[in-house]
This record gives sequence, C-alpha cells and structure tokens, in this order.
Amino acid sequence: MDYRFEIRNISDERAYHNTAILIYLKAASEILGSDINISIGNSLNQGYFTYPTAGGPEITTSEIHKIRDRMERIISQDIEIITEHDTVRHAAGKWRALGLHEKAGLLEPRDPDETVEVLNLGGYRNCLYTKVLPSSAYVDRFDLRPYRNGMLLRLPNALSAEIPKYRDDNKLYDAYAESKRMRKYSGIDYLADVNGKVLAGKAGELIASSEKLHSKQLREFAERIVDEGRRIVLIAGPSSSGKTTTAKRLCAAIAERTEEPLYLGTDDYFVERDQSPIGPDGQPDFEGLDCLDLELFNRQMEDLLAGKEVDIPTFDFIKGTKVFGDRVTRLKEGQIIVIEGIHSLNDVLTSHIPASDKFKIYISPLTQFGMDRHNRLSTTDARLLRRMVRDNQFRNYDAEKTIAMWPKVRAGERVNIFPYSSSADVVFNSSTVYETNLLKTYAEPLLLAIPETSPQYTEAQRILGLLKYFVKIESADDVPDYSLIREFIGPRE
Repeated sequence: MDYRFEIRNISDERAYHNTAILIYLKAASEILGSDINISIGNSLNQGYFTYPTAGGPEITTSEIHKIRDRMERIISQDIEIITEHDTVRHAAGKWRALGLHEKAGLLEPRDPDETVEVLNLGGYRNCLYTKVLPSSAYVDRFDLRPYRNGMLLRLPNALSAEIPKYRDDNKLYDAYAESKRMRKYSGIDYLADVNGKVLAGKAGELIASSEKLHSKQLREFAERIVDEGRRIVLIAGPSSSGKTTTAKRLCAAIAERTEEPLYLGTDDYFVERDQSPIGPDGQPDFEGLDCLDLELFNRQMEDLLAGKEVDIPTFDFIKGTKVFGDRVTRLKEGQIIVIEGIHSLNDVLTSHIPASDKFKIYISPLTQFGMDRHNRLSTTDARLLRRMVRDNQFRNYDAEKTIAMWPKVRAGERVNIFPYSSSADVVFNSSTVYETNLLKTYAEPLLLAIPETSPQYTEAQRILGLLKYFVKIESADDVPDYSLIREFIGPRE
C-alpha cells in the first residue's frame, strides 16, 4: 500500500505534523524510559524545537540518534493509531500518577464525567487534542537533529512536499528563551497555572504583569535605538501580531528620549491599483513586494534623511490611487522614522538606505507557555483568534469568512515575512499570558454560530475543542487602553 501523504493544505499539514509528534514522543519514551522529561516547544528553524523538561536530564547526541532510529522503525511497522475515550476523572488520575501534573491540572476544572480522547500508538498513550493520520506509516519524511539544549523535529509543510531547507532562526530562539525566563519568575509554566489564577480571581494580576513586560521591552528597544543613533526603525510581522499598536507605543517610548518619530506605513506606497501585479490565481496581488512603489519610497526616505521636504502620499483605498498634498513634511534634527509594513525586513524595500541607519524589529505573538509539556497553542492559532475577534469587531466579518481567508493569509506570510525574521535586530514577543482566556469570551460565540453545512465547520470545531481547556476571563475591564490586545477587542466602552 502506498502511504505517501500529500500535504495539500494547512489541515493536512497539521495532521501530518501531529502524527509525527506522536511518533516522536513514543520513540523518546522507549529510548529514555518515559516521555515525562520531553517538552514540545514552538515552531523554530522550519520545524519544532523540543527540549528536556525543566529538571530533566540533558538528552545526549547518542540518544537523539537512537530516537531517530526508533522513529524510523515505528514508521516502518505501520502501527495503527487508535482513538480511545476516557472520562476526565480517570484520565486526570492517570496523568497525575505518571507525574504529568500539568496534564491532570488541565482536565480537573472540567466535568469529571466528560469524555476526552486519548491516542493509542502501539500501547503508547497521550492526549494531543487534535487530528492525526490513521497510522504511523504515513509519516515518511522527517528530520531529527540536535539543536542548542534540545533537538529539532523538521517536517514537510503545505508549501514544500519535502523538508524545507534548514534556516537558523536564532533570534526567535532567543525570544522564546527570554519568555521562559520570565515565566520562571511569574510562576506560569503551563495553561493549568493560568487557569488556576483565573479561577482564584487573579486575572487582573496576570494582565498587569503581561502589560508591564511589554512596556519594559519597548522602553529597552527605544533606548537602544536612540543610543545607537539609528535613523529608521522597520517593523514587520505576520497578520494580527499587533504591529500598529506596538509601532505607536514604540514611538511614544522614543519620544521620551528625543523628538517624536515620524510614523509611516508602507501601505501608503502601493502602486496605482491598475498597475497592481497579478497573482497566480489571476487576481491582483496586494501582498507581494511588487505591489509597492519602491522607487518612490526609497527616494522619499533618502530625501527625508537628507533634510529635504517631502510630500508623503496617502493611499486612497476606495479610488485605488495615491493622494498627495496632505502630508508635506521635513524631519527635525534627530527625528527618527518608524515604518511598519509586511515587507519592512526585506532589504529590497530599503535598498538605498545604509544598514547602519536601520533598526529592524520582528513582531509576533510567540505563545509563552504550553497547554502541557506535549501540547501548545500554536502561534498561528493565537493570531487566528485575534484576527477573528478583530474582523468581527471592526469589519463586520463573521468567523466563517475569517477562517476561509486564513490559508491565503498564511501562504503570503511564508513568502513575504517569515524568511526575513532572522534579519531582525530584535524580536518583540507580542503574546500575553492571558489573551486566549480573554479572547475565548469573544471568539466562542462566533465559532458556535458556524453551521454544520459550512466548509469551515470542521476547523471551527477544532478551535472550539482547544478553547475548552481555557478558563474564560469574562471581563476586559483590567486590560489597559494602551494594550495591543485593545487592537483586537476594541476600546473600553
């Protein structure tokens, strides 16, 4: 039988990846004696970073090779993956007895008689809270290699039938490591810790500590930008990262040390709509670099830095044309330019500007903690929840439409944004430990409204299944006006 599994879309990619993770955990359990000392981290270097759980022994290179060999054997054995059903009461007791206390803690707030799904791969059992493929034989392409204090599990994806070329996302690794250090001081290791604080009425403390951390990071960035004499700050990140609010807060932090920056968005430099490039689908491409008037942009940036007066355009999205005359300006002495846009980290955008003048910031909500040691809310899902809520609040889109558009959004990000993240001077982690518990209050009714007849129903149910594990924060009253989360939920009433 031919088990070659074609990854045609994001849903296929997720199923393939989760099956590979299950195989990896089984192999690691057999080589190391248990899976208790293995944690699955975030996406990194075109794969997943996995590392020893805090307090666990370091995994040696020899053990990594043995795990990889055992994975190949498990795949060759074509072991069926069986979905079993267990009660919350029994499953929680089993996880606690095995020392997986955070898995138990995740289940215990729920109805003890409720049913949960447990995956069984050749006698190895785990909860992955998501869809997997029918058997181990479907995972025919993977790479496992040492990396830092752990290893990378690298897999094909919806854009590449084979394992993508290795790319060292060292700046993202540093951002994740910093998040882990911050969690150590806040007492938040897993979702059960967040839920516990919410149930104890301490949601306000979670919100305050998250916002304090964001403010601290932005002040540090501003200090570095001014001290190093950078003249242009370039901010980029995927959809729903909080770029707009972050750029404005950074401007305010810079203004405390020098002149208030000139804030620009690259969207105002779109080519005229009738000149927009056409994408592979036959529709105008508004996300590629060619949709920007690069010659005008570079000329105006050079003129501004040279102290000349410039007529900055404003793009009229209704008429599809640039409008001039409303923003004629000249930089003041020492004034910095802050630019936000999806292509800001691509050096082609600023090819005429010396590297020493530029300070690049990559922004993304790099989820700060796991649901448990083997499961995480992905950065992609965190951004989808943000966008779903924002689209409904400000664009009158229902969740069905947002989910339908999401694969195209992600495909554009993989081409236009992610390849340039490693060129950033710093990474700003825009996630907050409380946001999914809060966004659940807004997103859940939107997802429940998607009918069974909708092509987006399966995806909506998957997200609802994840949200079950998050205890709701019912009120946003403690979220400050300056928070980037306000970009998605809206201002206080």
